[in-house]
Amino acid sequence: MFEAGNIMTKEVVTVNKGTLIYEAMRLLLDKHVSGLPVVDDHNKLVGIITEKDMLRILIDTESSVNKSVADYMIKNVKSFTPEDSIVTICEFLIQNNYRRVPILEKGILVGIVSRRDIISFIVKLRSECLDKPKQ
Repeated sequence: MFEAGNIMTKEVVTVNKGTLIYEAMRLLLDKHVSGLPVVDDHNKLVGIITEKDMLRILIDTESSVNKSVADYMIKNVKSFTPEDSIVTICEFLIQNNYRRVPILEKGILVGIVSRRDIISFIVKLRSECLDKPKQ
């Protein structure tokens, strides 16, 4: 019950390395997400692009409409598996400045766990505890 696979978002919005950066920005805004996993043609995770990464465009003197996600994405991404503990992921998010972590099975993206997913889990758990009849 306390495993990432039980709370992860499975319908993940992704981009590939060749996606133009402004297209990725529009997708991020349209889908109301703060980051996008970057995958290859086989859904293997190769990076992540976040709002914070995109902010660099404003100060990038080399900025161009032709730049792609590959020019701004983070390549070394910490990931977890569906079997990993929600508590472990929560501790990681608290100790690091991340809003989400990808969930992989054999290198393939199968979901994502965000701060919001964990908060929803906490609220659900609390609600279930309050709803239990007292003995």
